[in-house]
Amino acid sequence: MVWLEYVACLVIIMFAGSKLSKYGDVIVKKTGLGGLWIGLVLIAVVTSAPEVAVGVSAATLVGLPDLALGALFGSCIFNLSILALLDILHGPVPILSRARLGHVTAAAMGILLLVIASGGILAGKRFPALAFGWVGISSILILILYLVGVRQIFRLWLNRSTQPPENDPPQHARIPSTSVYLKFALTAIAVVGAGIWVSFVGDKIAETTGWGAGFVGNLFLAISTSMPELVVAITALRLNAINIAIAVILGANMLDVLAITWIDLFYIKGPVLAAVSNDHIITAMVAVMMNCIVIAGLFFKQKHKFFIVSSWYSPALIGLYLFGAYALFT
Repeated sequence: MVWLEYVACLVIIMFAGSKLSKYGDVIVKKTGLGGLWIGLVLIAVVTSAPEVAVGVSAATLVGLPDLALGALFGSCIFNLSILALLDILHGPVPILSRARLGHVTAAAMGILLLVIASGGILAGKRFPALAFGWVGISSILILILYLVGVRQIFRLWLNRSTQPPENDPPQHARIPSTSVYLKFALTAIAVVGAGIWVSFVGDKIAETTGWGAGFVGNLFLAISTSMPELVVAITALRLNAINIAIAVILGANMLDVLAITWIDLFYIKGPVLAAVSNDHIITAMVAVMMNCIVIAGLFFKQKHKFFIVSSWYSPALIGLYLFGAYALFT
């Protein structure tokens, strides 16, 4: 029965996520904002909503902070492995070679936030008093750095964006703006609801199988809550909205780490990073290395793929993801 619930959650998340790229592409055309900005903030907020919902509900309602953090960090490495799939599905040109350099800032911010979170896990065990009330200093620092990073990304986008806004195509002009925003909001509600549900399902899986909460969070919940990113990214790629596809993934990863702050606010037993296992640092460091590979791919733009169907960084991203999963399992 628990696996049927798990599949049902997946179906809901995938169905709602399949609509986000289409609505996001319409919003890009109607507002004139770039795909990078829409993907990094607007769509990423919705696609990362399951991770936030799972994290908060797993830590507060279920009482398993390890399950919460496992879902967040596991989602980060799974999201980055999606870039490898996008590269394989893309044409003969590496996908990162067609992306804007503005994504480098988002990837670098993801690295910084992951390092802060890892430091918070280590420091939380030794210095539990480093907190404001029950909220750890690391969580507050993550929030501040995220806001500064998003502001910087937006300023860089304004400075480098020299192309005029795209005209609203006829098929988009016929769609009322209020209708698009309403449908976008409804899909967000469906995704959040399924995200809360899947956190309880993950707890049942951990109990019935005997697997650890951290492993279940890093594998099953992470893959489940990352389904919107997967579906949205593939849909955006089919629409040739490459910057939206990449921005959704990198933006969702930043928001996944930011979710630690919201979890800490609701987890009143103390700093949440002090209550979790050090094993999560493995996943965080794997995510850091994967972000470094993405940055290298964005900087060193190549005209052709090395391995016919994939670029050099695709096997590296997949290999690191499998290593992270295996290390946690063992």
